[in-house]
Amino acid sequence: MGEVIKNRYEFVVLFDVENGNPNGDPDAGNMPRIDPESGLGIVTDVCLKRKIRNYIETVKEDEDGYKIYIKENVPLNRSDREACKSLGINDDEDKKVTEALKKLKKSDKDADIKLRDYMCRNFYDIRAFGAVMTTFVKASLNCGQVRGPVQLGFARSIDPVISQEVTITRVAITTEKDAENKSNEMGRKSIVPYGLYRVEGYISANLARKVTGFSEEDLELLWNAIINMFENDHSAARGKMAVRELIVFKHSKELGDCPAYKLFDAVKVQKNDDIQYPRKYQDYTVAINDDEIPDTVEVKRMI
Repeated sequence: MGEVIKNRYEFVVLFDVENGNPNGDPDAGNMPRIDPESGLGIVTDVCLKRKIRNYIETVKEDEDGYKIYIKENVPLNRSDREACKSLGINDDEDKKVTEALKKLKKSDKDADIKLRDYMCRNFYDIRAFGAVMTTFVKASLNCGQVRGPVQLGFARSIDPVISQEVTITRVAITTEKDAENKSNEMGRKSIVPYGLYRVEGYISANLARKVTGFSEEDLELLWNAIINMFENDHSAARGKMAVRELIVFKHSKELGDCPAYKLFDAVKVQKNDDIQYPRKYQDYTVAINDDEIPDTVEVKRMI
């Protein structure tokens, strides 16, 4: 899969939403997630990883080494069994697979490593984000939980956002009775008029070398996926969404040159003084304070 990365990375992503719902909260009627104390909008790491997975799947189309493990409506144990078959376990029943794995663990002390390496080699998202593979966990195998080198935090908006409910009508009718009554069906959709969100991420070269084998080619693909994660995922519900900035910090060595927070603090995003209600990206100014960044850390603005 290419040469494993040798440098630690941190990165900052800025993305915005206009008249859309970037991440609905199922516990609040699918309204946009908002911090109740600060009023800042929230987008979860799980939501963003889904966008990245979708991009990889669209671009690579299940090419060898770039399959996606966590896919909609695809049972995880179906993918787990691919690794089992590589070690001669061809059963399809979960109970039999678990028993066979327990026996294999006793006879082959390297079974954990072989299964883990197979999954990391074939599934991009495991190689990047890690995974919990239930089939192996049930068999008490250490490889059931793989910690990935790429980690994201929650995204938060720079300023408080307003969740606005918009009433919509549907002219299309469902039944003959609706046609007789000539009734329209009413509905609502929740939107954020505008919000600029910031998310911070980490890439561990140490975990890449020791665990998943995340490579330089994988890294370039990740940058492309982040930049384009909304470009093939447009919908009426999410409105107009775009990645505006990808700022990458490359350390000179595997374990890094300074704490991550110092690099994140060097990136300043502020609303312009003459703007009261931001409605576009140009209402903000993004600056990087180079004096706060060690000389051994390379800074690159990818957009």
